[in-house]
Amino acid sequence: MIKSMIGLAFAAFALVIAPAAAAEVGEDGLHKQSWFAMTFRDIAEDMEQARSEGKRLAITFEQRGCIYCAKMHEDILSDPEVRDYLEENFMIVQYNMFGDEEVTDLDGEALTEKTAARKWGYVFTPTVVFLPENAPTEATTVRDAAVATMPGAFGKWTFLNMFRWVKEKGYESDEHFQTYHARIIQELRSEGRLDAEE
Repeated sequence: MIKSMIGLAFAAFALVIAPAAAAEVGEDGLHKQSWFAMTFRDIAEDMEQARSEGKRLAITFEQRGCIYCAKMHEDILSDPEVRDYLEENFMIVQYNMFGDEEVTDLDGEALTEKTAARKWGYVFTPTVVFLPENAPTEATTVRDAAVATMPGAFGKWTFLNMFRWVKEKGYESDEHFQTYHARIIQELRSEGRLDAEE
């Protein structure tokens, strides 16, 4: 009886201290989400597909061995509140910063993932690039068309609030993202959803 109680206590303790479930890693070494979109990486077509589904297109640049990418997948994208919001409102396409898959830029230029990253000036992973609702009518690049870019890894609320700010078209308003984020954090605190230190 005592042995079984000790065993149960140990099992419960192990569950409490166990790390978050590891995200699946693909053959390319990138962490995967089952709800990420698989496309031909033609940016204009991806934007149209996202719009037809009532979503916005976001591109995430990641790389093999990126500890911040792993943290984003395991800590942020595994959070049901974040995952559900992104899955409902965004079509996310994953790019390998050093990959060779073909990409077609908004100006029609055929690139690889790695030459696209260089052309668009993205050097950190993860980097999330947010595209407008509609493809520009004139030839341009993803970098010039992007309405916002989130370079690097952030905590849950900064990450989620950036997606909300883009969805709400905050980039068209006078409220800078940092002001928007601070306002949302204050609202969460007043609702008791966040401690004063968070």
